[in-house]
Amino acid sequence: MDTDALDRDLETLTAAKDRWAALSLQQKAAYLEQALHGTLRVADGQAMAACRAKGIAPDSPQGAEEWLGGPLAQVRVLRLLLRTLRQIARHGAPRLPLRRFRRRPSGALAAEIFPVDPVDRLLYRGFRAEVWMQPGVTQEEVLAGMGMLYRQTPPPGRVALVLGAGNVASIGPLDAVHKLFAEGQVVILKMHEVNDYLRPFIEEAFAALIRDGFLRVVSGGPQVGAYLVAHPLVEEIHITGSDRTHDAIVYGPGGEGARRKAEDRPLIAKRITSELGNVGPVIVVPGQWSDAELTFHAENIATQIANNAGFNCNAARVLLTSRRWPQRQALLDRLLATLARIPSRRAYYPGAEERYDTLLHANPRAIQVGERRPGVLPWTLIPDLSPEDHHNPCFTTEGFCSLAAETPLDAEDPAEFLAAAVAFANQRLWGTLNACILVDPRTRRWLGPRLEQAVEELRYGTVAINHWPAMGFALGVTTWGAYPGHTRQRIESGIGVVHNTMLFQHPEKSVIDGPFIIFPRPPWFVTHPGAATAARQLVRVEGKRQLAALLLLALAAFRG
Repeated sequence: MDTDALDRDLETLTAAKDRWAALSLQQKAAYLEQALHGTLRVADGQAMAACRAKGIAPDSPQGAEEWLGGPLAQVRVLRLLLRTLRQIARHGAPRLPLRRFRRRPSGALAAEIFPVDPVDRLLYRGFRAEVWMQPGVTQEEVLAGMGMLYRQTPPPGRVALVLGAGNVASIGPLDAVHKLFAEGQVVILKMHEVNDYLRPFIEEAFAALIRDGFLRVVSGGPQVGAYLVAHPLVEEIHITGSDRTHDAIVYGPGGEGARRKAEDRPLIAKRITSELGNVGPVIVVPGQWSDAELTFHAENIATQIANNAGFNCNAARVLLTSRRWPQRQALLDRLLATLARIPSRRAYYPGAEERYDTLLHANPRAIQVGERRPGVLPWTLIPDLSPEDHHNPCFTTEGFCSLAAETPLDAEDPAEFLAAAVAFANQRLWGTLNACILVDPRTRRWLGPRLEQAVEELRYGTVAINHWPAMGFALGVTTWGAYPGHTRQRIESGIGVVHNTMLFQHPEKSVIDGPFIIFPRPPWFVTHPGAATAARQLVRVEGKRQLAALLLLALAAFRG
């Protein structure tokens, strides 16, 4: 560990922090534009490097993940944040027409924020998304708070440490972007050891910010992280990782750390924001599904399990089904058959095999799909897990590997099931990051307002209807983070939100709603044979909004 180099980086950031805070909107927008072009410039090389590191073929459906979770998400957030800054410069505030607001059943506000433009309407036909505000926040307060950093005398500059995640390429840089442009802080981004190979691409994409002293990117293991966390020049910290990492930073490791946590005696007093994972539920509302609908959602759920080898904080971890649903077994059979078609993946994330073995030991009825080999884990489903098994690690611990469980609940009808599933997710499953509800249009009509009531009651930062909640991470205009209310002693999925490119001050959750079945397959489906080509074109569409790229994307999409 080169502490002299780290000290120099922090001294550079400290000298630049007030200058960054005082920059004009136009100057900050210029940095965003350069980062956007830089991200597009390195996109192909970065995705290829990630495929090599994770042992996947670049032209496979699995290879598509490295375009979607890396450059695509990064380009979209940068572009939308640039749009917001330009709106503030032109109009004095981000643009959100009053017709986009509505009252939820509780009386709290919701703001429709997606689709953003006609290209979104073409790409995501039938999808819409809202940001739901915290109770008691008025429409006037929402509008007055949007982009407040840029509508008042800038606060003094601060130096933030971002501890990057090792699983998804865009997480670390976008956390840094949030600190820079949403909170007005200069950043030292510490790369995770697992994906430190991304550092050259990040440094090239964000070269202007680095050149002018507003961003530093560093490598190293836990010792480097500990040194930076405790450094007197670091004033704020953002973590993407696990609750255990958070607690070790705040209270210290081992028994002494546990005692400090119990007594709430933190080792550091710095403000810490975080995104720390989740045991993500998929609530399967019983209905009369067609053969095509069963197949589509078997692939939908398989994608939520298998994407990135299961190393996602927003993965499907527990399927909640109705024991009385006649099609329950048909869906599970198709899910297993779909997983059987997906190549097993290298367990590249540290501790994966140990976590997998812990869950397997507690659940000997697990069904393994594919052969386990050294360093490779099979897709695994634990069916018929009793909802009364309160201490099962599938409910209490984020497995962060290639495994999911299924828990049937006993209910008379879809309404009773939905209420029971919401209560189970809220009370029994660890974390509050994201939840998914699958409900066919016929049952949805029968449920009426009870569906929105269920969404209202789910204590999750993102709720997605009929699709993977990871869309809340990737859309950019939505917020991404835990449901509000966690404390440093009970941190669970974390504190604060990122992305949030409209710069809302008091969000409660983001809600994404999509069609029950769509054609062609979405390019993020792990079963889409043309996914890699579609993903590359989607990055270009997001970055350049050009008709030619849109046509090439359409051709690739229809291969699915």
